[in-house]
Amino acid sequence: MLAGGAGNPAWVAGRVLQIAGERAAICDETGTLWVELDPPRPDLEPGAWVEARGRWLGTHLQGTLGLLGLPRRPFPAPDGEWRSLRESGRLQRLRARARMLAAVRAFFDDEGFLEVETPTMVPSPGLDPHLDAYRVEGLEGADARWLITSPEYQMKRLLAGGAERIYQTARCFRRGERGPLHEPEFTMVEWYRAFAGVDDVMRDTETLVAHVARATLGGTTIAPAHGASVDVAPPWERLTVRDAFRRYAGVEMDAVLPDEERFFRLLVEAIEPRLGRERPVFLTHWPITMASLARSSPEDPSVCERFEAYVAGVELCNGFGELVDPDEQRLRLERDQRAREAMGKPVYPIDERFVASLEEGIPPSGGNALGFDRLVMLLLGTERVQDVVALPYARL
Repeated sequence: MLAGGAGNPAWVAGRVLQIAGERAAICDETGTLWVELDPPRPDLEPGAWVEARGRWLGTHLQGTLGLLGLPRRPFPAPDGEWRSLRESGRLQRLRARARMLAAVRAFFDDEGFLEVETPTMVPSPGLDPHLDAYRVEGLEGADARWLITSPEYQMKRLLAGGAERIYQTARCFRRGERGPLHEPEFTMVEWYRAFAGVDDVMRDTETLVAHVARATLGGTTIAPAHGASVDVAPPWERLTVRDAFRRYAGVEMDAVLPDEERFFRLLVEAIEPRLGRERPVFLTHWPITMASLARSSPEDPSVCERFEAYVAGVELCNGFGELVDPDEQRLRLERDQRAREAMGKPVYPIDERFVASLEEGIPPSGGNALGFDRLVMLLLGTERVQDVVALPYARL
């Protein structure tokens, strides 16, 4: 904003916030200062973009003012961008978000991961019955495309090609997801390790989150998550889904299944709100019917190597010991297609190149998909994901 000390030449450009006689308060991205106008500017009005040149007097600038632009609406506009970004505190949160993103990249770079970018328009967005995708208009038949709900298929193809440690920060899209914890467009941090398992990826996760917390919160790992103080330093608690149902719902998981509607109702209402209140917890060993792209547990084939991490009752990520058997994967994809059809949902095609990569051979691997927007929320203590993105869906 300024050049030199008191008495030296100075320059500032920004927006006029207030006018008091022959003084004007000018705001730029770093803060606000007063300018003593010489000569006065009776044509000045709040909201004007200006530049001031003169001398810095220690407490304010004295000098001439150049008018760069005038608003054509009353300033600040009730639903305008200045109020949305500056008066709401969003700009400060975006700066913190940028530091977190840099910390994520530094972590993976230091761990020897390769940052990749895979396509956003894909021939199959995934067949999970609970996730709906946006179709890209104008592309039909064999060229039909959808926006990704996750970059999983494409990243696993890179594993088949010999990329052993990969990560990306991907823009993902899911239809019908709006609320305090959801935006239809969001950022996912997704990574995969060849020759690794679910325990390796859980260690990645807790170490990554603690690293980002320290980089954001001045060296501490105490996060102001949802009004609670949660220490995100590793190790995090491990809790099986079976034990969670016993502890928090007072029922046996196997007695609830195969009624998946009741399973998820108990999970959402009785279990999730109580998870990760003092320190984060990994919810592990999910029913095999909810394995998605995770392999079954070699110790107990009724469950799979899937985990979700929770901080202050909020799901942060969903990770797998990855299924690499092409025959089993095709059976699951076909089952998911039938489930989507039975639910009256669009049935997406199977990504044959993804299945072919499994047939070509993917090494034993682990992977995780972490909601970056939610991580920002938890470390900044905000209640809505809309408060930590530059332009929420509702403002488009």
